[in-house]
Amino acid sequence: VQLQASGGGLVQPGGSLRLSCVASGFTFNSSWMDWARQAPGKGLERVAAISPDGNIMNYHIDSAKGRRFTISRDNAKNTLYLQMNFLQSDDTAVYYCRKLPLPGTTGQGTLVTVSS
Repeated sequence: VQLQASGGGLVQPGGSLRLSCVASGFTFNSSWMDWARQAPGKGLERVAAISPDGNIMNYHIDSAKGRRFTISRDNAKNTLYLQMNFLQSDDTAVYYCRKLPLPGTTGQGTLVTVSS
């Protein structure tokens, strides 16, 4: 099982980023997936999860519940996405994609830094 996340970087407050995670080594279109993040000095927290067919999305943090974040997937491309809009400084974190159920497999993270 491999999960390759990308798309992080430095962005100004109010900006947007789209994270991608390419999956391989398992049946992607049969797996729940999620994004989690770990801010500096804090624990890992789930951001959002999505069902295998993409029809069910669960958002777990205020940023995502406010619909600043959107999780999606393209099963034809074995790729998971996280669209992040109106980014704020407290969104700064390493973002990980994970195959569920936990403990599951966690890919290498991608760093998102929100700063002016």
